[in-house]
Amino acid sequence: MNTAQQLPNPNFKDTWSFLEGGLDQIMKRFEQGLDRTRYALLYSAVHNYCAKSDSGPPQTVGLNSQNGRRHAAPPLVGGDLYEHLSEYLRNHLKEIRKESEQYMDEALLSYYTKQWVKYTTAARVVNNIFMYLNRYWVKREIDEDRKSDIYDIFTLTLVSWKKHMFEYVHHNVIHAVLKMVQKERNGETIETGLIKNVVDSLVSLGLDRNDSTKSNLDIYRDYFEKEFIKDTEVYYRTESEKFVSENSIPDYMKKAETRLNEEENRIQIYLHPSTNKTLIPTCENVLVRCQEDNLWDGFQSLLDGDKQDDLLRMYSLLSRIPDGLNPLRVKFEDHVKKEGLSAVERVAQAETVDPKNYVDTLLEVHKKYNDLVQSAFNDDSGFIAALDKACGEFVNRNKVCNGVSSKSPELLARFCDQLLKKSAKNPEEEELENVMNGVMTVFKYVEDKDVFQKFYSKMLAKRLVNSSSSSEDTEGVMISKLKEACGFEYTSKLQRMLTDMSLSKELNDSFKDMVKQSADGVSSSGADFNVLVLTAGSWPLSSPNNTFNIPDDLVKIYDRFVKFYQNKYSGRKLNWLFQLSKAELKENYLKSNKVRYTFAVSTYQMALLLQYNTSESYTYEDLSKNTALASDTMNHALGILVKAKVLLLQDGANVGDANSRYVLNKDFKSKKIKINLNLQMKTEQKAESEETHKVVEEDRMYLMQAAIVRIMKTRKVMKHMILIEEVITQLQSRFKPRVPAIKKCIDILLEKEYIERVENQKDMYSYVA
Repeated sequence: MNTAQQLPNPNFKDTWSFLEGGLDQIMKRFEQGLDRTRYALLYSAVHNYCAKSDSGPPQTVGLNSQNGRRHAAPPLVGGDLYEHLSEYLRNHLKEIRKESEQYMDEALLSYYTKQWVKYTTAARVVNNIFMYLNRYWVKREIDEDRKSDIYDIFTLTLVSWKKHMFEYVHHNVIHAVLKMVQKERNGETIETGLIKNVVDSLVSLGLDRNDSTKSNLDIYRDYFEKEFIKDTEVYYRTESEKFVSENSIPDYMKKAETRLNEEENRIQIYLHPSTNKTLIPTCENVLVRCQEDNLWDGFQSLLDGDKQDDLLRMYSLLSRIPDGLNPLRVKFEDHVKKEGLSAVERVAQAETVDPKNYVDTLLEVHKKYNDLVQSAFNDDSGFIAALDKACGEFVNRNKVCNGVSSKSPELLARFCDQLLKKSAKNPEEEELENVMNGVMTVFKYVEDKDVFQKFYSKMLAKRLVNSSSSSEDTEGVMISKLKEACGFEYTSKLQRMLTDMSLSKELNDSFKDMVKQSADGVSSSGADFNVLVLTAGSWPLSSPNNTFNIPDDLVKIYDRFVKFYQNKYSGRKLNWLFQLSKAELKENYLKSNKVRYTFAVSTYQMALLLQYNTSESYTYEDLSKNTALASDTMNHALGILVKAKVLLLQDGANVGDANSRYVLNKDFKSKKIKINLNLQMKTEQKAESEETHKVVEEDRMYLMQAAIVRIMKTRKVMKHMILIEEVITQLQSRFKPRVPAIKKCIDILLEKEYIERVENQKDMYSYVA
């Protein structure tokens, strides 16, 4: 039998009867298969019926471009097929629905999802069979908007499922899904594929009424998501309140973290991704927001116990809610401040505070909590700010500072001095870099950076002048770090000091070459003469205020150098800083010793000892006359020589007594071959420290006055309080100006007529050009 004989006549009755048998096979017995021949016949039956041309008057469907008259076109057939197909689907779904009534819970979901998969698979085949109907009749109906309930065939199958199946069973289906989810939350194993299939069906049923080719999530949200979210909130509210009342905060946090992870996994496994926007905030609100007070209260004990894992968990939970971390940051700041002050208080118990111990203590506290911020608080900017604020407090205002914020920068500078001096304890290069970075960490928190600068420059000057620096390269690295932190101006003088040292070396080499080439015997004294020529404005050094007679042994080479320098740099003046000079003398009078001692002495001590080349005994008055030293200076120099027993005191009880005599000790003995006699008295160190602080205060007054003038010159007129705030803002990178000091500077400038008060406005100033 050929194909044409198998096709029905293209009238509706025969065509529908033929199609209905095919629909039964597809919708009810699809698993038995549908061969290509049968499929082609069904498609052709639809095509032949819809393409037939009925007799009767033509229907106008278009305009003639020449005379404006409309063309005639055959009518489109297919409405009756569409209506009967709709009725067929309604009856078919009614049977499925009736059968579903015998199932409940998980069994219902199994039946529902099985029928859904079977139905939608068959629906795609039906859609292909009725493709001709879609292409012409359905398209025309939709385009002309004759009826709002006309859809393409596949969409019709979905609409039919929603109307004749889902609308009747959705209560039981959604209830069964929620029940399965609760079982899973209670720890039972469920078949997640069932829920996934239901969710997919709900998403597929969300059809856009304005455009049937598009889908939306209305069905999923209205029928399932709202109920699911409500059910979730009730479940976790009950569970969390019960759990937190029976367990510790760390245990509750583990529970909450686990629950949140479970819900996130639930979305990935069987919920629609859009549910994330409502499900996770709901869980966060119930599990975290509603328990935030309990979590905040438990934070301090975790800090005290250094429970890093629990702290990280608390941070992760509270970071999920708005402002959840703010109370933690406040408590963290207070805790770090308290720990820092407590650590420094232990250091302050010593009679004298060791700079290294002090700085190490500050760094130890900072490192501990900086590591905690990184590991437990995810480098959170708020916790970093809290750490910085706390460190700023205990670095500048602690037991050692004793109410004076300038003590920390002084001790930090002294620590740098210890670090950069030659010593057997100098760290290796890699360790040194770490220590220097630690110095910069403390430096960052120091408020009075100008105090540090003053002490550092004085100590750098001493290291360079006394050749006690461990390495000029290391000095350069430290200055570079300070420059990076505070800018070029802050370190310009420090950098100039290093430059002067290099230039002085070249100058000395030139001078020695000149001396070697000379034939006047100026170097016949055998003195190894080295001079440091330093720029006066860059070095924190002052000229001596006492007289001094240069020893005869050095006069010739001294004069020769002055002449050499003036010839090389005409117009420059040399101011000799004898109080900072030093010398090494080799003794030649202890005949019993096999080894010759070397005395490391100050210039003044050298001048005193060289007197003994001509005599073995001098009175105090003779030495004073020969050296022209002031009594205080000579007493200090003599005192050390007498204490070391290089000289013996006679005819007097104390050094400096009238007519006291000082005799060269020919029985001098020492375990060391090189004896350092160039020692600084503790009283001198204290006086120097006080003098440095005094200079800092004077410099601050000038800086504040300069800032006021600079601001007023720009602004012309300014209110009192705004001017004070502006001065503080401009200078706080170097130091924190005190308001009384700023007011004093304003009064000075008013007196000097740089600024004046505006008439009839007491709190207003104007700039005087």
